[in-house]
Amino acid sequence: MQWESWSAFWQMGGAAPFVWGSYGITALLVVGELIMVMRRRKDALRRLLRLRRAKAGGSGGRRAFEEIVE
Repeated sequence: MQWESWSAFWQMGGAAPFVWGSYGITALLVVGELIMVMRRRKDALRRLLRLRRAKAGGSGGRRAFEEIVE
């Protein structure tokens, strides 16, 4: 498709609210998903650390956790 001007491109032939709104919502959802994945990873690592400490008697768990997180 060819546009007459940048203004025409941004207006999308009258469908701009739908098109750009869809892009905006999708971007927000992707960012939200990334944040939730990072939180779940951190929680899973914490649970693994607690399990390791429980099995090993609590020694050396923090150093191993820091190595995994970095």
